[in-house]
Amino acid sequence: MDYINAFWVGGLICALAQILLDRTKMMPGRVMVSLVVLGCILGFVQIFKPLQEYAGAGVSVPLLGFGNTLWNGVKEAVDKEGFIGIFLGGFKASAAGISGALIFGYIASWIFEPKMKG
Repeated sequence: MDYINAFWVGGLICALAQILLDRTKMMPGRVMVSLVVLGCILGFVQIFKPLQEYAGAGVSVPLLGFGNTLWNGVKEAVDKEGFIGIFLGGFKASAAGISGALIFGYIASWIFEPKMKG
């Protein structure tokens, strides 16, 4: 049942994002930023954790999960270091994931032949 819940919740999130892209004039970058901000808000109001326990990767893999990671990092850093934690927390919490994406993307560019759309 865990897989089914992850599938339908993650699919619903992606479908809603696709509807925003198709039915509004929002650019893809704004939709992605909106999902990250929504993940931060859901973490702040303490809805993200129960949702993640229910849907697992269906909610944590899309951009909502990245927003929640940023929120948790900032919250922990503010508790530990005070005001300066606002600026440090997000970087510390997300550094491994962002670094991994950059490194594996670079490796993939060696393996495959990247082409510009033309």
